[in-house]
Amino acid sequence: MASDDCRKDDLLEDNRTDSGIDSYRSILKSEEPREPSADLIGPRDKISTGEERLDSAYGSSSITVESLSEIVGGCTLSSAKEEQAQSSELSEQEENLLTTITEDGDTILHLAIIHEDEFIAQQLIQLFPKEVLDIQNNLYQSPLHLATYLNLTDVVKSLVEKSSSLGLQDQEGNTALHVACQHGQIECATEMTREVSPSKLAPILETQNWRGLACLHLAALNRQYQIMKLLVKKGADLNIQEGTSGKTALHLAVELHDVTSVKLLLSRGANVDAAMFNGCTPLHLAVGRQDAAIANLLCQSGADTMLRNMEDETALDLADGNDDILALFPFDDIQISGRSVVSVKF
Repeated sequence: MASDDCRKDDLLEDNRTDSGIDSYRSILKSEEPREPSADLIGPRDKISTGEERLDSAYGSSSITVESLSEIVGGCTLSSAKEEQAQSSELSEQEENLLTTITEDGDTILHLAIIHEDEFIAQQLIQLFPKEVLDIQNNLYQSPLHLATYLNLTDVVKSLVEKSSSLGLQDQEGNTALHVACQHGQIECATEMTREVSPSKLAPILETQNWRGLACLHLAALNRQYQIMKLLVKKGADLNIQEGTSGKTALHLAVELHDVTSVKLLLSRGANVDAAMFNGCTPLHLAVGRQDAAIANLLCQSGADTMLRNMEDETALDLADGNDDILALFPFDDIQISGRSVVSVKF
């Protein structure tokens, strides 16, 4: 177990964009490290998703919309190309913004998003280079994660347009697209997938969080039908297996007794006979849960009633005398312990 925790920590470190400022200080040519701004120290408003805060768990900050506006002030990039050409160095105020990191790893952009100040956030997105846009705080949340949590669609769109990374994973292994799938943020998910090439999107769709769940699994678990349709349209593998037991989205939908998801997945071509690591098919799960309606759907879609799991059981072996379930199987297929008890021949 300890080795698993160590491996997870290693993965987090490998996938995290440096939340310090060393990686871009050399660009700014700053000689001395800067302390966090005084405006960032003190009590901080709590923003919670239920279990975790969205920002990071440090004591907190008295940042307000007004103080954010003062911090940003007139620090905007010149739109005149000739002015940009004349000076490649940032102003001191711009440099201060770039090098301000709170004790919990938040940039001012993180804070602007947490306060849902979209105007300030948009200004900062235009100001900051990609390296800063991809900084993760101490919960490994990038600005894109936070904007998605808060369903700030326009901010998500701007971050994506500035090439903010879609592949960064938070402390639970979730990418921003995972977050959208879990919380039903269809507009955010649409923006994150709109202009991304299939070759670049495929690895994101295949990424598993630390529970082994890909985006499609999370959408199925949370009955997010619109997002499921979007993911399939964008090329998500319908039969991708989650990492702990090998369930596909269809297995998960069957476990939830979610007829709508089962129909959706089957209509899109999900493998009705996909096997978990233990050999159980969706039909095994449906019959084992005494769900005649879903078992019937699976049978109508061509489920093989004679497939055996690693316990050498067919789905029929799990029927446990349920007449509604038994009625789904051909009479001459009835077996006990793998042996046919009735053989009808004409």
